[in-house]
Amino acid sequence: MSSPSGQPVSPLRQRITKVSYPYVAKLHAAPKLTLPGITLLLALVGAFAPVTVGVVALVLLALLLGWLAFLSWPAVTTGPRFLRIFSIVLILLFAVSRIANG
Repeated sequence: MSSPSGQPVSPLRQRITKVSYPYVAKLHAAPKLTLPGITLLLALVGAFAPVTVGVVALVLLALLLGWLAFLSWPAVTTGPRFLRIFSIVLILLFAVSRIANG
């Protein structure tokens, strides 16, 4: 198996893609605003809820975005890759900031 860029796909990527398929299919079948709604909800809870709940929401948001970035990584170019990594790092830094500021 090879990626859209023509490079071979690792066994780890194949396994994660296979396990993720049912969840991605459900997200694809859901209304178009489901994923943006989940993202917005996690971000708002992360920003405005008490620290313990907010940090959990931010970590879940980072995990969600990381999972989606991993799945789409072979199909995107360098610019969007940088933005995906940057957004995940920024969310995690905000979570650390929430912990530090109590």
